[in-house]
Amino acid sequence: MEQPDTSYRPWSVSELAREIRSELSPLTRVLVKGEVSGMNRWTSGHYGFTVKDAGAQIGAVVWADTARRLPILPEDGHEFIFKGKVDFWPKTGQLRLVVDSLEFDDIGKMRAELEKLKHRLEEEGAFDSARKRPLPFLPRVVALITSPTGAVIHDLQQTIWERFPNLEVLVYPTQVQGPGAPSSVAGAMRRCNEDGLAEVVIIARGGGSFEELYGFNTEVVVRAILASRIPVITALGHTSDRTLADMVADVECRTPTAAGERVVPIKAELLAMLNERDRRVRREAELRISALRTALNGRRDRVDRAGPQSMSLREGRLLRAWADLSRLSPLAQMNRRLSELSDRRNRVEVCATTALRSRSLAIAGLRAPERARGALNQKFHTLRLGLVQRESRVRALSPEAVLARGYSITHDAKTGAVLTDSSQTTPGQRIRVRLAIGVLEAGVLGVTNDGND
Repeated sequence: MEQPDTSYRPWSVSELAREIRSELSPLTRVLVKGEVSGMNRWTSGHYGFTVKDAGAQIGAVVWADTARRLPILPEDGHEFIFKGKVDFWPKTGQLRLVVDSLEFDDIGKMRAELEKLKHRLEEEGAFDSARKRPLPFLPRVVALITSPTGAVIHDLQQTIWERFPNLEVLVYPTQVQGPGAPSSVAGAMRRCNEDGLAEVVIIARGGGSFEELYGFNTEVVVRAILASRIPVITALGHTSDRTLADMVADVECRTPTAAGERVVPIKAELLAMLNERDRRVRREAELRISALRTALNGRRDRVDRAGPQSMSLREGRLLRAWADLSRLSPLAQMNRRLSELSDRRNRVEVCATTALRSRSLAIAGLRAPERARGALNQKFHTLRLGLVQRESRVRALSPEAVLARGYSITHDAKTGAVLTDSSQTTPGQRIRVRLAIGVLEAGVLGVTNDGND
């Protein structure tokens, strides 16, 4: 019977895995070209996907630390050249490409897809100049959306404060490069609009390649700019490629320094301009005052030349007008009527007394019967009753009775003249209103001459 070879024994799985990893050592630095498929972000922050071509595929991974420094993340359907190493995971039995860096392999394809997005935005009117808003002449607060470190933020702040010292500047820090840049820029835009403090916002970075600026060609950044209620300036640095962010912004500047110069005027120049305008206004005011003074002096000379005779004639006309107004005033007419009624009353009483005395003497002389005396008393009572009724009517027509019924008498507070026509007054004129009880001091708010209230 043949004995087994005891010098040969089976490997454990762990031993085989170690052997495979050892054999893969020549593949620690490789360049792989392929198309991305099944891009997926894990909860740990790492990214997993597949790199494939027409004949094969291999799993790939980008660690979170690496992803944060990459200019762009792989996207499904795009071809890249990946630099990294091939590694084997013993616990899962998976072979993966660990990506350290990448670059576009087909820039033409990326630009073609960018043109599709650009065409769609153009159809929506996103680039129309009519929808772009003017910048405020002198904003009180300027917001900066940029990296909190580096030369860009320093250049922006220095330019703004050199032109207008102490202007308030708010910084919304964001990533301006890498896979997280689009969502970071869009989030900063939303926070800036929610705060509502700034009157203009500048999105800035220090230029870069097509890949480095790719985040500003993404739809999420473009939509954030379009949705902004605050005017937006882009300043993405010297580059031959205009990004979609530049095209939808209200104002596009090529450098952060140019954006700082565009957003605020120079304070010293403004003050000089205001001082010059102040001098011109004062000079114009002095000229107008001089012209008015000359005109007034001319009028005074004409009045002086007219002489005392003209003034005397005018004074006489005013006195006659005042007398006419006094004679025709309701109060004067009422007083005259009361005087007439009082005279009539006195005459009636005298006549009645005389008649009564005469009849009494006649009766006494003739020794008339008692019924004659009664008739005489009745006649006297009738005459007195008529007199009382007339007196009542006279009192009803008196000014006091008229005022007691809710009427009033209005005088000019300065001259005392009775006012009977609204055209005798002017807005602001002081008047005195006599009521049944008391007097009101008042002023004219407005005048209407159409007879309506």
